[in-house]
Amino acid sequence: MIIIPARLNSTRFPKKILADIKGTPMIIATAKNALKVDEVVVACDDNQVLQICKSHKIKAILTSPTHTSGTDRCAQAVEMLGLKEDEIIINVQADEPFLETQIIALLKNKMKNADFMGTCAKIIDKDNLNDPNLVKVVCNHIQQAIYFSRLPIPYSRDGLDNPLLEKNPYYGHLGIYGFHVGSLKEFCKLPKSPLEDIEKLEQLRAIYYKKSIFVQIVESQSIGIDTPKDLENTLKSIEQIQ
Repeated sequence: MIIIPARLNSTRFPKKILADIKGTPMIIATAKNALKVDEVVVACDDNQVLQICKSHKIKAILTSPTHTSGTDRCAQAVEMLGLKEDEIIINVQADEPFLETQIIALLKNKMKNADFMGTCAKIIDKDNLNDPNLVKVVCNHIQQAIYFSRLPIPYSRDGLDNPLLEKNPYYGHLGIYGFHVGSLKEFCKLPKSPLEDIEKLEQLRAIYYKKSIFVQIVESQSIGIDTPKDLENTLKSIEQIQ
């Protein structure tokens, strides 16, 4: 199952999940895209979003407005839905309406063998390294995440022309996570970590408590919509492609 956590009042882009995507609210565009892969439930925090989903025949449930992360919201959703402990849950962020469906399907398949949690990342251009809205991830030799940051990591002391970067490129995190219901519940029982509060990145809770996050490297043109400018640039890019 795919669960899309949907918080209405985001800080950087108020009500962004209702932003217009070629005539469709962003949350609906994201849900319809994900429906091409699996059953979808939107876990929202506001009755307005609930009613919009219902009007578009998208299954949705109302969760607590007090959750501080999308993962915590997903955990409440699986409790409300009564899902089995071994069921695979894919958490697609509501601001990823253009995420390729093959990536969602790939992560779902990879989660069959994942220890705790999984996600995806793509190679990013060095010109985008300093964008704090583009989260970077560093992995170990078995493609498990070591750290996520809004800063450009790893820092290349010898500059961006360092030949080591040719074989060790920078990776940008995509807004998608995989869990089993059991590991999702376990994640949400962990105390919040200072790292996730400092960087405002919920996945750092798992890193802090030494829980493994498998990172699947993919090719993607998708851009998470964090600001009005992101939305403007993304829509322009789509028009150019078409």
